Amino acid sequence: MTTGSLGLRSSGSYGSLQQQQFQSSLLLSPIQTTPPPLVPRKPAKMIKEKDKLFHWICKFAPRKKVGMLLLCLVSTAVFVWVLYVGKGEDSQEPILSNMSIKSPLMSGEKDGLTAAFTSNVNNVVGNANVDLLPLPPNPPPPVYFTGYILPPGNPCEGFTLPPPPADRKRTGPRPCPVCYLPLEQAISLMPTTPSFSPVLKNLTYIYEENLTRTEFGGSEFGGYPSLRQRSDSYDIRESMGVHCGFVRGAKPGRQTGFDINDSDLLEMETCQGVVVASAIFGAFDLIRQPKNISMYAIKNVCFHMFVDEETEAFLINSNELDGSKKIGLWRIVVVRNLPYSDPRRNGKVPKLLLHRLFPNARYSLWVDAKLELVVDPYQILERFLWRKNVSFAISRHYKRFDVFVEAEANKAAGKYENASIDFQIDFYKKEGLTPFSANKFPITSDVPEGCVIIREHIPISNLFTCLWFNEVDRFTSRDQISFSTVRDKIASKTNYTINMFLDCERRNFVVQGYHRDLLENWAPPPPDAVVLVHPPPPVIDEKLNSPPGTYTDNIVSSPIKKVPTKRGRDRKSRRHRKVNAGSKGITAT
Repeated sequence: MTTGSLGLRSSGSYGSLQQQQFQSSLLLSPIQTTPPPLVPRKPAKMIKEKDKLFHWICKFAPRKKVGMLLLCLVSTAVFVWVLYVGKGEDSQEPILSNMSIKSPLMSGEKDGLTAAFTSNVNNVVGNANVDLLPLPPNPPPPVYFTGYILPPGNPCEGFTLPPPPADRKRTGPRPCPVCYLPLEQAISLMPTTPSFSPVLKNLTYIYEENLTRTEFGGSEFGGYPSLRQRSDSYDIRESMGVHCGFVRGAKPGRQTGFDINDSDLLEMETCQGVVVASAIFGAFDLIRQPKNISMYAIKNVCFHMFVDEETEAFLINSNELDGSKKIGLWRIVVVRNLPYSDPRRNGKVPKLLLHRLFPNARYSLWVDAKLELVVDPYQILERFLWRKNVSFAISRHYKRFDVFVEAEANKAAGKYENASIDFQIDFYKKEGLTPFSANKFPITSDVPEGCVIIREHIPISNLFTCLWFNEVDRFTSRDQISFSTVRDKIASKTNYTINMFLDCERRNFVVQGYHRDLLENWAPPPPDAVVLVHPPPPVIDEKLNSPPGTYTDNIVSSPIKKVPTKRGRDRKSRRHRKVNAGSKGITAT
C-alpha cells in the first residue's frame, strides 16, 4: 500500500509540475505557439529503489531513534542553505525580489530568466545614470578674422592717389602708385584664422558618373545642371552641394578630364599656404618669371604653371624644360585629356577652380600668362585682401563698366560668336540684368578685368567661383559677361562683398606683355636701325617706397614740336594729320 500510495503521489507530483511549468511559460512567453515538450517520467526501477530506502528508514528509526534526528538535521541544513542563497539573491537582485516571481521552474531555467532580467534592468539603470550626468559644456564659437586697422602714423593710413601725369602721348591705361607695407609687416599681419563665410558653412561638390543632357549648355567636364538646379544653386544655405567641374571623378585631376600626374597632384595637396598659379595652353604665351620675390615667398609660396602637351613639347624643344619640372620659380604641371577644344575655355579651369586643385591652400593669386608679377605675393594679399577684410578681390575694367557695352565690344573684336553673346545677354535680361547706373552704388562696376584674381579659399568664395565657372561652361567663355550676374545673385542672399579695385592698381604689380605669336611675327627692324628686340612694357612706378603723394614719371621724351601751317584761302580745303615729333609737316588732300 505504501508503494502504491507513493507511486500515485509521485505521479501526481510530476503531473502538477508539468502543468505549472506550461502555464508559467505561457505567461512569460505570450508569443509561443507550441507547448513545451512533456518531461518524461522516471523509470519504475528508480521509484522502487526510492520506496525501499524510505521503508528502510521508517523501519529502523523507531528502534535506534535516529531517524527523527537525521530528518531534523537535514531539514535544518536545507533551511539554512535556502536562507543563505535567498539573501545573496536579494542583495544582487533587489528588483527581482520585489517582483516576487513565484514559479516552480527548474533551476537552469530560473538562472537564465534571472540573467535576462538582470541584464535589462542594468541597461535601464545605466541609461538613467547617463541621463543624470551633467552635459558637457558647449564648444566655444569659431574664431574668424575680422580685419585690422593700421597704426596711427603709418604711411599707408592716409594714402591717396595723386593725379595722373600729364602726358599727351599716352592716353590709355597706365599704372598708379600703390602703398604696400614692408614685407616683414605684411607677413606678420597674415591672419591665423579664416575669414567669416556668411550663411554658407559647408560646401560639397556633385559627382555624376552617368551624365544626361538637359535644356541647354553644360559639358562632360562641368556636367549638365538643369535650370532648376541652377536656380537652386543660388539659394544660399548653410550646407550646399553644387556642380563645380570634375563631375566624373571622385578626385579632381584623376580621370575627370584635365588629368594630372599623381606626383603633381601630391605636390599640389601639400601646398597649405599661398598659391600663385598661371596657365599656358596651345603654346600661346611665353614663360615670364616673377620679380622682386622675397626669399620667404620663394620658400613658402607654391608657384604652379599649368601647360598642355603642346606647350610642354615647345618648352622642351626650346631647352627651357628639363627633368626637374621647374623653370625658374614655376613648377610646370602638364595637363592631359583637356576637356575643351578651345584653349581659352581650358584656361578657365585653373583660373576659377584653384580651390579644387589645391584643396588645402588658404590663399591663391591667379595671374594670366601674358602678365609678369613684379611685387611679392604677401604684400599683394595684405594690400587687397587683409587690409580690406575681404575674401575676394579683382580689378575692374579700365574703361568699361557696363555689361551691355562689354558684350558689344566682344562682338566687335570677334572674341566669340555674336549669336552666342546675344543669347547670353538676353537670358540675363530676362532674369533682371539692367545697365549699370548710379543706383548700383556702392558697386562701382559690373565688368572686371579678369586677368588677376586674389582670393581666400573659404566656402562662400569657393561657391562664387564654382557658380561663375558654371556660367562660363553653360554660355560663352567670356567671363566678364557673367561676373556681375553671379555676384549680384549671391549678394542678394548674403552680405558678401567683393573688392573691385582700380585697374591702374593692378598694373602696378603686374606688367602686361605680348602673346608669343605677336612676338614671333613682329616685323624685323631695318639693318641699320638700333631698336629693342621686344616692345617696351607699360610704364610702372619704379619707386614704390617713395613717400605717399609723390609720383615720378620715368619716361623721358622730347617735347612735341608744333607743325607750322600756312593760313590762306585754301586752308579749309586741306586736311592735316598729326606726325611724330621732329618730322616735317605732311599734308594730304
